[in-house]
Amino acid sequence: MNTKPALRETRVDAGPMLDATDRRIIVATQEGLPRVRQPYHAVARQLNISPEEVISRMQRMLDTGVIRRLGAVPNHYALGYQANGMSVWDVPDDCVRELGKKIGNLDYVSHSYHRPRHLPDWRYNLFAMVHGRHRAEVESKVMQIAELLGDADRGHAVLYSTRILKKTGLRLGG
Repeated sequence: MNTKPALRETRVDAGPMLDATDRRIIVATQEGLPRVRQPYHAVARQLNISPEEVISRMQRMLDTGVIRRLGAVPNHYALGYQANGMSVWDVPDDCVRELGKKIGNLDYVSHSYHRPRHLPDWRYNLFAMVHGRHRAEVESKVMQIAELLGDADRGHAVLYSTRILKKTGLRLGG
């Protein structure tokens, strides 16, 4: 597993000020924390600062929104989840946020989010990535989501992954 801080976009005129040490911490961790027993100590040694400073600065960056989250990013394929389907849903716009949260809390959904419709060709406004070991498992889970949504489900589809793409966020140069 790889633990990466996800960077938040900040407006130049409204974002918190980052000093050179903050930027060095971001560059040192943007590809993931070291896979060692004490990752913050390893970053501290690399940057020649104390582990406490690394931890406090990262906590400040989390608190101010410079870093959105720290979390494990599992490789679903390596864990045996070979069928990954982006389920797309046509739900009423006035409840898309509430429904997205419900779907996002399901243990087999890695993420859900609202996207604009592109009528008349694309009516779907809620997306949720569903993981399964095979397509039949994904289809079963999508049906569970449909039951959860009830009448709010005005139509849905599943788009399956055909290849693995490396996902990266914003990267600062070192």
